Amino acid sequence: MDDRVRAHAETLVDWSARIDRDDQVVVTVGEGTHDLAVAVADALGERRATPVFTYASDEVERAYLLAAGEDVADPDHTLALYEKADAVLALRGGRNTAEGSDVPGPTRAAHARANQAVREARMATAWVSTAHPTHALAQQAGMSYEAYRDFAYGAILRDWEALAEEMGRLKALLDEADSVRIVSGETDLRMSITNRTAVNSAASVAYGSHNLPSGEVFTAPVTDSVEGQVRFDLPIVHDGQEIREAFLRFEDGEVVDHDADIGASVLADLLETDPGARRLGELGIGMNRGIDRVTGNLLFDEKMAGTVHLALGRAYDDCLPPGEPGNESAVHVDLLVDMRGGSRLGIDGEVVQRNGIFRWDAGLNG
Repeated sequence: MDDRVRAHAETLVDWSARIDRDDQVVVTVGEGTHDLAVAVADALGERRATPVFTYASDEVERAYLLAAGEDVADPDHTLALYEKADAVLALRGGRNTAEGSDVPGPTRAAHARANQAVREARMATAWVSTAHPTHALAQQAGMSYEAYRDFAYGAILRDWEALAEEMGRLKALLDEADSVRIVSGETDLRMSITNRTAVNSAASVAYGSHNLPSGEVFTAPVTDSVEGQVRFDLPIVHDGQEIREAFLRFEDGEVVDHDADIGASVLADLLETDPGARRLGELGIGMNRGIDRVTGNLLFDEKMAGTVHLALGRAYDDCLPPGEPGNESAVHVDLLVDMRGGSRLGIDGEVVQRNGIFRWDAGLNG
């Protein structure tokens, strides 16, 4: 086994999820993640945690969804599993990244709504999602398998403490701010972040972060404050289907116009999931310099240095004042803006990033 697989598992268990003795852990094992699952099992055993391993297959899920259609029952037995868990480790990596691409949008939406309570229970744990480099992910990224493994581990096996300290500077600015403005090409978008708390997403639940790799600072816009328009000039893959050059226009926080060069129907179906899907739940700013290209995997792409992402749907509780629900939705889907040329990011009217380079680290953005 590649030593980097063991290092990945140890980082996931110790730094990211902070697993302790006797923790009840659910591990969802993607169909291409066997080696990582073995390394994670070894790490959990050494720490005397108690795991349950479940199988996560896009092919299996597709078969179920196509057969069930929109008539999907609430999965109470799955809910019980996550309600008992202390932590959930999701090991992603399948054999075909487009496996679910022919599942109709309304079926996807019905499934998301039926599983909303399960999702909330999972997110109440010390949950972490990660990805094991597979041939399918390498092909999606347009890379050889060897090159993709080097890329993936370069993003995952970082000095997370040092990056947390660096990202803390941006968090401090956002925590004290009232407004953010994003300007880039066709994009001119304004939003309030008054009384919000930014998350220094340094790949650990200790920082309110739940992805490995991570490397972003994110917050939640005031729901009805978003005004203007945004062109998402970097592509994403959502449920196996590409969305490219998506355009959204907001009034009073709600999408009032939308289009995309590719995947316009996918975007339209997403926006129809529920009322919250037409509003933003997250503003995220990528700061992981180990990610230098779009790969079609949002777990990596949204963390890329020199990008901003905006999520349609659910807001994260860590960003919200106590007692305020924020934007509620059965979905949370990130869309990406490239900030590396002809752009600026303003906080309370002051430009803090220009062309993807922060004012304090011009020498570090190579």
